[in-house]
Amino acid sequence: MKYMLLIWSNPQTWESLSQDDYDWVLREHIRFQKETEASGEHIASHALADPSSSTTVRVRNGIMTATDGPFAEAKEHLAGYYLVECDRRERAVELAARIPDAHITGIEVREIVTAPEMEE
Repeated sequence: MKYMLLIWSNPQTWESLSQDDYDWVLREHIRFQKETEASGEHIASHALADPSSSTTVRVRNGIMTATDGPFAEAKEHLAGYYLVECDRRERAVELAARIPDAHITGIEVREIVTAPEMEE
């Protein structure tokens, strides 16, 4: 099964980190990615730009509008993700706990749902 490990972030939390703590997070991300690549569980991962650079698109009654900024106002925002493939949900949760951001903010574990006709 495939799982998205969604990394939630709070800018105030990051601003309060020391340089050593910030460097630790970066090193741990590199370590985590290398380990999950070696185990065959890693499919993809990316960091996302700050939400202030986002655009929210809506189509209502056939009319498209695009608004600068994120969809919702929130203290936390989606900062990145890992897409992994594991035999069971418990393993995905174990992997999420190894992402360094779990020590600072939080990681949301969500199973990927695929319509049967879309499966390869």
